[in-house]
Amino acid sequence: MSSETPGSGKRSRVRVSRGEERRGEIAEVAERVFLKHGFAETTMRLVAVEAGASTETVYRHFGSKDEMFIEVVGNRTQELRQRIETDLESTGPLPTVLESVGMSLFGAMVMPEVSALGCIIVGEVPRNPALGEAFYAMAPGRTLAKLTSYLTDARARGDFIGDDPQLAANMFIGLIMGKILPVRLFIPHLDDSSPEQIERHVGEAVRIFLSVYHRGGAGGGGAK
Repeated sequence: MSSETPGSGKRSRVRVSRGEERRGEIAEVAERVFLKHGFAETTMRLVAVEAGASTETVYRHFGSKDEMFIEVVGNRTQELRQRIETDLESTGPLPTVLESVGMSLFGAMVMPEVSALGCIIVGEVPRNPALGEAFYAMAPGRTLAKLTSYLTDARARGDFIGDDPQLAANMFIGLIMGKILPVRLFIPHLDDSSPEQIERHVGEAVRIFLSVYHRGGAGGGGAK
């Protein structure tokens, strides 16, 4: 099987092996099983049955349930992580980049599958700390590191005036996630976030951040 990806105005064909394709199919099934049964009640055999595969086949693709779960989470958050990293690898204006990153972070948390998988991780960490460590390194920790690097570069350009880029990065993520994270983890059924509310929240978080850390202050760029 092959998949097409755009590049240089032409379509190139990238071959995907049957093994990679089957691994992806099993991972998609595994996500549904994890979301339905939770981490503890999900077994490799149960995933195999749902995927129409043998248990041996599942183990051949995924050495353990932990590995399978991390791949499920990675697949679900891949587009978000790529979008954030593309923003943070740019040299765009600080307000514009922060707005884009903030919208991506907030938008991810209101995705039912993402918040549900997050709840599974929170519930499992006391019994399986390595699962939480793997997820943190893949997503929140990586985003923090990328944002810290972006702010460090922005400081060299004179766009960011803080003394501690990592602390500032933590503060920004906290401003974005402070409201939505506990809501989606503990009372997702009461979340009534609308696109307008999300945009307003992110805009205010960016404005507050810029008022402290941006040479032009809160009015120095694209923040609303």
